[in-house]
Amino acid sequence: MWWRRVSANMTRRQFDAVALEALLPHRYPFLLVDRIDVLEPARHVVGFKRLTSSEWWSESQPEIPLLLVLEALAQTSGALVRELAGGTAGAIAYFMGADRVRFRHSARAGDDLRLDVQLAHWRRGLCKTRGIASAGDRTVVTAELTTIVRPG
Repeated sequence: MWWRRVSANMTRRQFDAVALEALLPHRYPFLLVDRIDVLEPARHVVGFKRLTSSEWWSESQPEIPLLLVLEALAQTSGALVRELAGGTAGAIAYFMGADRVRFRHSARAGDDLRLDVQLAHWRRGLCKTRGIASAGDRTVVTAELTTIVRPG
């Protein structure tokens, strides 16, 4: 199978803030992921975001807008898709859509957001993933995300 070939070429690793800048095109304040752990290369990644009271969105309210949590899931999915592309230097992942989105609970400043993204389907650069964002034992957002990757 194709994922065995991809997985055999990659090792488990972690992307910190500096490595994320090389992986994703987003920069502060729009980079909504602090760290990404690759649990199963090209199949399962987990992103982490520490929500603080000094974030730009927390000036008016203590809870992060749930659409920003969905964007954080999309950025984590983009990192997974870049892994599928073999880490090609110029590859760009584009978020195309979200299906079956459920906003369940809120996340507040002081929470640690866990962004769990698993591969559901991959074909010809089109990737479907399932994402779950949770804060502690509460599920915040669940969604099925569609991302496309274009080589650079």
